Amino acid sequence: MVVVGAIIGGGIFLNPAIVAQRVGTAGAVLGAWGLGGVIAVVGALCFAELGARLPRAGGGYVYLRDAFGPLPAFLYGWTQLLVINTGGVAAVAIIFASYTVDLVGAGSEWVKPLAVGAIVLLSAVNVAGVRFGSWVQNAFTLLKLAALALLVGAGAWLWARNGGYPTDAGMGTAVQGSLVLAMGTALVPVLFAYGGWQHANNIAEEIREPERRLPVALLVGVAIVVTVYVLANAAYLAALGPEGLAGSTAPAADALRAVAGRRGGEIIALGVACSTFGILNVFIMATPRIYQAMAADGIFFASVARLSPRTRTPAAGIWIQMVWAVILALSGTYGKLLDWVVFGDWIFFGSIVATLFVYRARDARWSDSRSGEERDLSPPDDAGPARPGSRFRVPAHPLLPGLFVAAACFVVYSSVVSNPRNAVYGTLLIGAGVPAFLSWRRRSSAS
Repeated sequence: MVVVGAIIGGGIFLNPAIVAQRVGTAGAVLGAWGLGGVIAVVGALCFAELGARLPRAGGGYVYLRDAFGPLPAFLYGWTQLLVINTGGVAAVAIIFASYTVDLVGAGSEWVKPLAVGAIVLLSAVNVAGVRFGSWVQNAFTLLKLAALALLVGAGAWLWARNGGYPTDAGMGTAVQGSLVLAMGTALVPVLFAYGGWQHANNIAEEIREPERRLPVALLVGVAIVVTVYVLANAAYLAALGPEGLAGSTAPAADALRAVAGRRGGEIIALGVACSTFGILNVFIMATPRIYQAMAADGIFFASVARLSPRTRTPAAGIWIQMVWAVILALSGTYGKLLDWVVFGDWIFFGSIVATLFVYRARDARWSDSRSGEERDLSPPDDAGPARPGSRFRVPAHPLLPGLFVAAACFVVYSSVVSNPRNAVYGTLLIGAGVPAFLSWRRRSSAS
């Protein structure tokens, strides 16, 4: 539920229109989402091995620290707290509040108070314990899947009634240049819509038998999302056609209105509200485990490293995250900040998967050092090899991890080329973490 809930947010309700604008035909639209799904599965395979090796709170932070050192790991956590996660929390809360206010017919002045209320409520729920957070997650993930199932059913009905998709006529000029170039630009919004499975690794310490269950959760969860995304896009195409999809600002609502009129639009609006509330819960639940790991290493506030004695949750980290997210939501600055550092998210994505090359090299050296001994010993945890009882490995290594790293580099390149000014601002924002790291390091050494 965490994997599915963390990936399915607002992207599947908005990004399909952007993809249709860039590729232009029904086959290319489905191909782009299918290719993005393949890359997502590869990423899940890589994170499954990392999670089985080191099922620690903090996920990507721990892998970066152990493979590349404390500074890259700190910059990852710094960026998550400063912008990526807290900005995402603020943005998703505003989207949830906007849809909810529209559904109940309240005025726009209620959007920010409702967004802040959602952030505070879910923060309190997750401070109360992972069990309560998981109940919320399960309920709202099922609701968003139900909404998407309704959308897919509507698409199947329209397909059967119309005998296929509406024509692609008039869309030939929408694609500039070669199909390969168009597919490349379309992959950017596709891969952003598929992101999010890494949140399961952040809470690995709170999963029973994580070495065995985390890989299964990642692979099954991503497979569910890929299936749902491809079927949802087929439904959009059946209802609107490529040209209609490309021109839609709310494809899910437009598709349901084609079947059920105004009531259909209201139903999908409720689905979007449930979807955004569910992903908001994941953001609030999972990422404070990164701050917890940073604090345990002495490079963040010491109180954040302490778990609540009653609930075993990183309460201080959740409250700090909540305060900053509320400030961003009220100030309205989160959108610009997210635009600045959105390329950084995929820099860290690619870097985390690249740690597999370091761990595999350590495996080989450890195996060589033990080759002359008869004892059957498990490699040490701090060297990053698989823990006892875990035999999960990414197949076709190093090809598949290399493919994912290349895809991450492409997303970063495309983001930088499309808006170099934002990339400069984002680099400065991430780079501001270097003096913060050095300051906390000096404090830790002095104490």
